[in-house]
Amino acid sequence: MRIRLIPLALAGGLITANASAQHVTIRDTIRRALPATYQGRYRGPEQTERFSRKIKVGRDGRVSVGNIAGDITVTGGPGDEVSIDAIKRTRADRGELSTVQIIVDDRAGRVDVRTEHTGQNDHVSVDYTISVPTSAAVELHSVSGSLKVSNVQGAVRMETISGNVTSSTSPHVEVAKSVSGDVDLSGMSVDGDLSAGSISGRVRARGVKARGLQLGTVSGDVTVSDVVCERLDAKSVSGNLEVSGALTRTGRYNLTSHSGSVRLNLSGNTGFELNASTFSGSVHSDVPLTIGGDSDRNRRRFLGNRSMRGTYGDGSAMLTIRTFSGDIVISGK
Repeated sequence: MRIRLIPLALAGGLITANASAQHVTIRDTIRRALPATYQGRYRGPEQTERFSRKIKVGRDGRVSVGNIAGDITVTGGPGDEVSIDAIKRTRADRGELSTVQIIVDDRAGRVDVRTEHTGQNDHVSVDYTISVPTSAAVELHSVSGSLKVSNVQGAVRMETISGNVTSSTSPHVEVAKSVSGDVDLSGMSVDGDLSAGSISGRVRARGVKARGLQLGTVSGDVTVSDVVCERLDAKSVSGNLEVSGALTRTGRYNLTSHSGSVRLNLSGNTGFELNASTFSGSVHSDVPLTIGGDSDRNRRRFLGNRSMRGTYGDGSAMLTIRTFSGDIVISGK
């Protein structure tokens, strides 16, 4: 049996479901795609088989890895070689290891690695540890497994269905997404836009610099700290949003949660214009705001503490905050 990687685009079909239905849908999707990974009844000793290969790709080469079950860890380093170390694992019969093949295709400036399951209902996972030239471009796809990239200076794209996604000191991450798992980005500077998201998991960005930053999750919290960007779009359907750090002058910040609170912990003295509202909750600001004209004052009197429009300082940044069921809190340091 040959199992095909399922595109992460299937997430679009899950995004409107409620939280409990989502978990069932995600679990069943993975089970249908990956009978090999559910090994609960196999409790024998672990059987392993190792794979190792080195290939010259050039300092600016491209490396892609597609896996079915198992983790992928990629680290950038000196030189012009790709070093691939993999371990097949099973707790079933050792013969099942031979039903899983590691395929490596290499051509000028490119290396493609993929896992192929050729057996019927095998129960084998493969963990990859790969080093690449620092300036290489990396693309990772997995069905059931976590992805981790560090110290890679080329373009990076990471997508998995079930597993965590982590990137650090890799300045050109373009996509980091998981359907069922956490996404964690830290210590990177991106020339353009950066998108990161999960359906069932937390999304966190720390020490990230980008022109535009789009973060989203259906069931989980979004946490942003010490981020520098011109545009921030953060959304959660069922989870809280927290943004800490200084605002960028003329920055645009859109924060939205359906069922969760939104908290801003602001540092620095950047002025901003605030438009915040909640249907079932309250809006509170420790930062002194200047309320606008009569229409804004009347709106405040009519809606009470469920809506707030005002300006701090020169109003150079724009904050738009919405939540249906939750509080909005703005505090300064």
